Amino acid sequence: MQSSKLDQILGLELQRRRTEKGWSQEYLAEVTGLHRTYISQLERGLKSPSVRVLNHITNALGITMSEFLKAIEESLNVNGQRD
Repeated sequence: MQSSKLDQILGLELQRRRTEKGWSQEYLAEVTGLHRTYISQLERGLKSPSVRVLNHITNALGITMSEFLKAIEESLNVNGQRD
């Protein structure tokens, strides 16, 4: 299954936020209760998170879901992509 541009941008934003904090995928997985391979799949744009998962991730990162999604929306607009 081919990943969408939205999934790729979401993954890049997740990776950016995580590395900004100096966190490994393992640590983010630990604090969210998710599996490290799932975090990896999200970051590579291979999976789309549910709203519940996105809430766990953004809470762990100390940001709101709206803040996170706004950054993704802005990236989509800059790239001229809308899925």
